[in-house]
Amino acid sequence: MMSSRNGMDSQKLFLQSFFLILHFTVCSSKDTITVNQTIQDGNLLISKGKNFALGFFSPGRSRYRYLGIWYYKVREQTVVWVANRNDPINGSSGVLSINQYGNLILYSNLKQKILVWSTNVSVEMTGTCVAQLLDSGNLVLIQERSKRVVWQSFDYPTDTHLPGMKLGMNRKTGFHNFLTSWRSADDPGIGDYSIGLNPNGSPQAILYRGTEPYWRSSPWPIKMYVDVRNFTFVNNQDEVYSTFDLVDDSVILRIKLDYSGLVMHLTWHESDGKWKEFYSAPNYRCESYGYCGAFGKCDPVHVQRFECDCLPGYEPKFLRDWNILMDASSGCVRKRQESSPMCKHGEGFVEVASVKIPDTSAAVWLGLNMSPMNCELECRRNCSCSAYASIAIPEKGTGCLAWYGELMDTMVDMEAGYNIYVRVDALELAEITQKSSDSLERKYNWAIFVASVVSSWFIIILFSYLWFKKKGKRARNKWNERLLHTITDAYPNDTLVANEGRMSHPDITIFNLSTILAATNNFSPTKRLGQGGFGLVYKGQLSNGQEVAVKRLSKNSEQGIEEFKNEVMLIAKLQHKNLVKLIGCCIQGEEPMLVYEYLPNKSLDSFLFDMAFMERKYTIGDS
Repeated sequence: MMSSRNGMDSQKLFLQSFFLILHFTVCSSKDTITVNQTIQDGNLLISKGKNFALGFFSPGRSRYRYLGIWYYKVREQTVVWVANRNDPINGSSGVLSINQYGNLILYSNLKQKILVWSTNVSVEMTGTCVAQLLDSGNLVLIQERSKRVVWQSFDYPTDTHLPGMKLGMNRKTGFHNFLTSWRSADDPGIGDYSIGLNPNGSPQAILYRGTEPYWRSSPWPIKMYVDVRNFTFVNNQDEVYSTFDLVDDSVILRIKLDYSGLVMHLTWHESDGKWKEFYSAPNYRCESYGYCGAFGKCDPVHVQRFECDCLPGYEPKFLRDWNILMDASSGCVRKRQESSPMCKHGEGFVEVASVKIPDTSAAVWLGLNMSPMNCELECRRNCSCSAYASIAIPEKGTGCLAWYGELMDTMVDMEAGYNIYVRVDALELAEITQKSSDSLERKYNWAIFVASVVSSWFIIILFSYLWFKKKGKRARNKWNERLLHTITDAYPNDTLVANEGRMSHPDITIFNLSTILAATNNFSPTKRLGQGGFGLVYKGQLSNGQEVAVKRLSKNSEQGIEEFKNEVMLIAKLQHKNLVKLIGCCIQGEEPMLVYEYLPNKSLDSFLFDMAFMERKYTIGDS
């Protein structure tokens, strides 16, 4: 009897386990949870496109369990949202379900006695709710009948900003959604850092360490650059928020607030199996909020000296701290604060170019379609207005942004910065104007000096070129004259005879350059016969029909007048049936030329070698 009962119990336990496993398998293959379903530790909810998964996990070396969402396709488990981040579960007995009131509830054990997390929203009892994990990574609670989203995880982010997620504020309800860092790599509890959109003044993202500002983004309107991210900013009477989407859906990108205080933009590289950072902040001292104090300006380029300087009309509050301790946190104060008033006593504005504009939390938009001149007039009318900026706003014209009181956290930004105009007293304005005039005068004098030097060198180079060109021409003419005299001296008793563009001696003819050009078709490449150390050889035809070979002396040839003369005289006097006959030369122009008779068949060496071979053959045959 006892054995039979044990067998029945075992069978019952087996069937319960089977149906439980079957139930888990069905749940894990879907992206939704209904009232009659649960998710237990070891079971996953997977989005329809298999982009994200929801389940229980232990971060790093922690032994505690948390309910979270992570990338399903990424090899390295990367959690983007945590439900019970401050209430970990000790052991693997957690269970997620939907209660009779339509809320998602998380218990730490199967008996569902200890509640650790809930959506805690009021749902109208007109139908049941369904929880669904979307391919965006957003876990939504939907009322089945109305299809209305009554709760979503995107409204309660942890440390990760995903595409499509809003960071900002609902103006009607006052509800903020912002990122908060983990405590450490092993603990997803709320850490020291948080970042959200500050809607005051001109909206900007501010990163806090505890309650103190730690870093801030460039305020709206932000200069956008084309990359894989496409940021959108919305600011109306209902809400103000920033979001982004991806130009390429194949890219996996997230923005993470790291527990170290860095805002990191990361992309997944499947080929390397790891996340790679392509942007992060803050990375250097100038990006730390208020590094140079009130009315200070930080320049990150000047890494070889102290980065801080005061805005025009201001000086360090504690000079010793700036010069010795390199600590500018005390900021700057007005020069001549007592002796020179700032209101209606000839004061003016000085431009500070290309800066990340000061903290806009207390700034005011005086108008969204106002000219720079009117913007200055509006700021000048109010004695509390310490600076203004005229900023182009997409599709709205030029806006006028004014600051009242301290100017905090100004930093040089040559790429994405704007120009601001700082209010200074009359004496400071006169000094700056004088310095500007002196600087312009120095630049003008320097420009005149440089122009004079350049002009002088240009004239010197031009005259040198003309002189050398003329000298070269004279040298070439002298060379030609010497050659002509040399040839003439070789025939002292003969007279030059003019004939068809050439001068003739008994043994040699001196051709005009025009005759040679006509014969070779202006030294056409199609007339080229070959090339040697002397220069190029061209085929030509004289006006009388005689075919000639013209040999040009290269400009780079080292052959001089004596060598050229020797070649002319030697070949002219040697007459042999096996030697190419020299007809004449041309000494007009910059390149001397020799004119030979043209051999249409084999070259001279072939002819000589062939003759020597035949003679040897006959000699051997005779012997």
